[in-house]
Amino acid sequence: MIEALSPSTLVAAQDDLVNLLRDCVHHGASLGFLAPLPESDTIDYWRAVAPQIAAGSRTVIVARDDDGRVVGSGQLAYESKPNGRHRAEINKVMVLPSQRRHGIAAEIMRALEQCARERNIRLLVLDTAEGAGGAQRFYESLGYIYAGGIPDYALDPDGRAMKNAIYYKLLA
Repeated sequence: MIEALSPSTLVAAQDDLVNLLRDCVHHGASLGFLAPLPESDTIDYWRAVAPQIAAGSRTVIVARDDDGRVVGSGQLAYESKPNGRHRAEINKVMVLPSQRRHGIAAEIMRALEQCARERNIRLLVLDTAEGAGGAQRFYESLGYIYAGGIPDYALDPDGRAMKNAIYYKLLA
């Protein structure tokens, strides 16, 4: 089941979201955090997201299993500047390592793209790490176009500096 979270449903799902983020980072996903990731940092992160949802500047989509547990998530961050309101950035697409390779991330991406279309967003951008922590082949399989990368852009969860891979997609 795929759903967009409200501030209150995000708070209700906080334990699942904390576990999702920590598990993904500890398994090498490039999500802006270093391993080991303290639980307090993940709690602080998700608490900071709720007001952004309330303000309409961010959408959080989750995928739930049959028991209602969050097994994946992705976000859209909307541009607020007048010259950029036609675009949004995809952030923090993640799926529990035990649930990968079942199409969950692709479902999340389709839901994010649909949310973008509903807000008249025409351009989506994202970045991922080049290498094991990133998901270049996945994004390319969904029609995202590689625009380039910056050497040593961010640290992978293990602390190694990695080049990022910047992607975009024009929505029909």
